[in-house]
Amino acid sequence: MKMKKAILPFLVLAALVPMLFVHSCANTTDAPSGGLKDTIPPVIVMIDPLPGQTEFPLEGGSVVFTFDEYVAIKDPKNIFLSPPQSRQPDSRIRGKRLVVSFPEPLLPNTTYTINFPDAIADNNEGNMFPGFTYVFSTGDQIDSCYLTGVVNDSNTLSPVKGARVLLYKDQTDSAVFNSLPYAAAVTDDWGFFAISFIQDTLYRMYAVEDQDGNSRYSPETERIAFIDSLVRPLHVVNDTVPELLKYDMTDTLACRARVPDFELQLFQERNNRQFLRAHERVAPRAAYITFGAWDAWVDTLWVRGYPADHIITQFNTARDSMEIWINDRRPVPDTLSLMVNYRKTNADGELEPVLEESILALEKKVQAPARGRNRVQHTDTICLFSVDAKPELVEQEGISLSFALPIIYEQFDSVRFVSINPKQVRTSEPFRFERDSLNLLRYVIRPEIKYQTGWEYELRIPEGAFTDINGFRSDSLTTKFKLPDDEKLSTLILDLVNPQYDYVVDLMDSNLGKTFRTFRVHEATKIVIPYLQEGSYAIRIFEDVNGNSLLDAGSLLELRQSEKVRTVQTDGDRAISIPSSSEIEQTVDLTELFKD
Repeated sequence: MKMKKAILPFLVLAALVPMLFVHSCANTTDAPSGGLKDTIPPVIVMIDPLPGQTEFPLEGGSVVFTFDEYVAIKDPKNIFLSPPQSRQPDSRIRGKRLVVSFPEPLLPNTTYTINFPDAIADNNEGNMFPGFTYVFSTGDQIDSCYLTGVVNDSNTLSPVKGARVLLYKDQTDSAVFNSLPYAAAVTDDWGFFAISFIQDTLYRMYAVEDQDGNSRYSPETERIAFIDSLVRPLHVVNDTVPELLKYDMTDTLACRARVPDFELQLFQERNNRQFLRAHERVAPRAAYITFGAWDAWVDTLWVRGYPADHIITQFNTARDSMEIWINDRRPVPDTLSLMVNYRKTNADGELEPVLEESILALEKKVQAPARGRNRVQHTDTICLFSVDAKPELVEQEGISLSFALPIIYEQFDSVRFVSINPKQVRTSEPFRFERDSLNLLRYVIRPEIKYQTGWEYELRIPEGAFTDINGFRSDSLTTKFKLPDDEKLSTLILDLVNPQYDYVVDLMDSNLGKTFRTFRVHEATKIVIPYLQEGSYAIRIFEDVNGNSLLDAGSLLELRQSEKVRTVQTDGDRAISIPSSSEIEQTVDLTELFKD
């Protein structure tokens, strides 16, 4: 759809009247000495050539914006040309004028826009110019369609400011890696964008962080989002469209009222090239190796000079890192030779078996302690472990025992768990030990009783209960705890119904920055979350489609989005207010929550 010259006057009007900014702006002058502080942003009073200019020269052209006061360029990167060029537009200040020119020839018969939010401020008080969109064409007409959208973080669902949204007519997979887009825009504080004055045709749509500013996707360092299908503009430009106006970003009501056509979820792709990335010796008998990609495939691994059954290994959950321990009492040399037979990505992008050697040198900071009595600390000669029994989590997670090194001998039957009632009567209680299936350094103690408020509980571990791979025995340890008994604490009950997959449910702060509790859900259930302080929380849930308890990122080339993330909403707000001394129950229909 094209815009004819006869209907261009609204563009001129929009340029000379502050119609594209929802708050009217008065002319600003220097405040008298001792007067009120200047809080009014600069205003454009003239543009040459006027918006809607056609037959703009391909080379040597420039646009001059005249303001009502002296201004400065705060961030030249925010003066953004669409379609972008390989080089940033040249911008300079001459008195009250901003002059924008182009270091490369423009494309013929193309509609261009210049946007500059957060780029210009006055010289007096640094009041920021709210932004402006200038349109011109190197052909004989102006394209007139537009589309809008928002870009959010796929993990937190928070809006992403400064993401670059790219439209391509080229529908090949390689376009976003190798080519400049047909049109582009940058998201504002609310993750919102509008790409205006574009042709009515089909496009591929992407969003990238674009840290290098080249309007292309660099998968090693940047996150990306994409729309699965081709997109087409839904609207025609009009000077009263709310989504095309420039807003004060602190005007929450107005900014949230804008209706996006599309929503993109920004994620960090996994590196698909597998290789042995790094290795380090962290203790005389401990080391680790890391791989370039998830799901490393290790056929065999050994350390020269040690039998295979003396080597203990453990992958992390993502299988991109492996811990290695030597279970051998002999003195360990300062340098070890680690041999790894694994599947590495070759030049054709395929996995093939390779054998690589890594030299594990013992740094001075982790070398074995000297023999002198005064130079050996007690912690250097014992089996180190810690006990975690958080009162608010012990019913859900049990009592955690975490070891610094694998243990080779244990006397679990020597451990005692005691309950102490309000009359100080002590009772030895039964319990069971569980080894963490994902972490061989961690065990969980689960008492076979129901905890009671007002009772005290005691875990007693005697000296020598455990021996690690160094041959060191553990010290004794006693841990005591009680359930929280503050009457002001509250309980949240989530009734999860109609599941279709496995899910991971996180209780987080309202900004999704900190996780307080995590639950894994395989079927319809009620989750009881007790002992909550008064405050604002959020419930984040993601579909764990492959059951690995990880939030898996998407893949651009496979056209696979990240696993879906949602927050439980209350009256359109993800923040759940928990008052003191209360019990709140909320039903969550998981199928309804995750429907597109």
